[in-house]
Amino acid sequence: MRRIQLPEPPSPTARRGTPDIFESGVHTFVRRAVVIGNGSAASENQSVGLVRALGLADKHVLYRVTRPKGGINDWLQWLPVSLHKKIDYIVRMIQGYSQLMLKSQEKKLMPLPSENGVSAGLLAVLEADAKQIVSFARETYEKEGPLLVVACGRDTISTASSIKRLASENVFVVQIQHPRSILNRFDMVITPKHDYYPLTPEGQKQIPRFLRSWITPRDPPDSHVVLTMGALHQVDFSSIRSAAATWHDEFSNVPRPLLVVNLGGPTRNCRYGVDLAKQLAVSLLGVLASCGSVRISFSERTPQKVSNVIVKELGNNPKVYICDGQEPDLHMGHLAWADSFVVTADSVSMISEACSTGKPVYVMGVERCRWKFNEFHKSLREMGVVRPFTGSEDISESWSYPPLSDTADAAKKVHEALAARGWKLKV
Repeated sequence: MRRIQLPEPPSPTARRGTPDIFESGVHTFVRRAVVIGNGSAASENQSVGLVRALGLADKHVLYRVTRPKGGINDWLQWLPVSLHKKIDYIVRMIQGYSQLMLKSQEKKLMPLPSENGVSAGLLAVLEADAKQIVSFARETYEKEGPLLVVACGRDTISTASSIKRLASENVFVVQIQHPRSILNRFDMVITPKHDYYPLTPEGQKQIPRFLRSWITPRDPPDSHVVLTMGALHQVDFSSIRSAAATWHDEFSNVPRPLLVVNLGGPTRNCRYGVDLAKQLAVSLLGVLASCGSVRISFSERTPQKVSNVIVKELGNNPKVYICDGQEPDLHMGHLAWADSFVVTADSVSMISEACSTGKPVYVMGVERCRWKFNEFHKSLREMGVVRPFTGSEDISESWSYPPLSDTADAAKKVHEALAARGWKLKV
């Protein structure tokens, strides 16, 4: 019998990397990832940001949990995805049967949707099917090793937990944002600290006792729960440096200091309208003397009536440039080249990104927020990361703080959890 020749163990001074066989075996290396999104750019940005921080940006596949759209479906968004799709399927079956019975010559029968609802008026996206992803993880395990699964958002919870349950030996499942369910359904949960606001003395005054266990069902959080200050994202030193080079011609001659203003939109827990827009416009006029230039951006959530006020009050000012949404996305260029920021209080994501730069961040409209968003803003103020925007600031005055590093910190925790399981990332 021919003897099997194993490679010689590397010497401490060897230049080449250590062969896989001497690093706990080929099957313990995590080389690829699956991202499960819900169609929300903010949620998917968190998952992709974590995958990027783990070095798997070019080795991940995006799946989406999609809901039926249009008609009665717009009133069923609060239901679990699986139940929503079943109801939609039944409704369409009834509609199709009714049309057939009426023998209408003027109307065409709409094709019935597939059971997962993909064809029910939805965009053609890669549908997140738990069984399909589990089969993929199992079939490729021998060759490619374990699969990292990263999901974010309420609609992804059922799919991600099913993958963990069906293929726990082949996957490592990370759920971003509090799933409002048994946390042990996932290998790791990454969620902001303010999601545990119901457990604070102030939160307990506002929330009835019988609702607390549903809102935050685990007290205290388990060891596999990673608490962050804000939202995860894709902004770090490397991406900022790259954006600075990419947008050099656009921003290098912009008069400084450059103040970037990012507007989100009202939410259930942070309500506002033209009142805040008018207040913001007055405050910006108050700081123009200390600015070289101001650039204002609206998000997809910004109401037209809010943006109209800003354009009316500031659109003709020579120091102010208002992004109209028609040009290329300048967001990363703004993060790289701004000297300071003003961000509306409704957007945890935009505030988290701005605070990862270490530059001055002023927040507008905190007094209009309630519940856990107050806790988030309070924590940032106590850390010296943000200041309220009043219109009396000297924008030429610079101040700094240790940048928020939630994404990098969470990635480190994933590394540690994989190591405890005997796995490691192979980038």
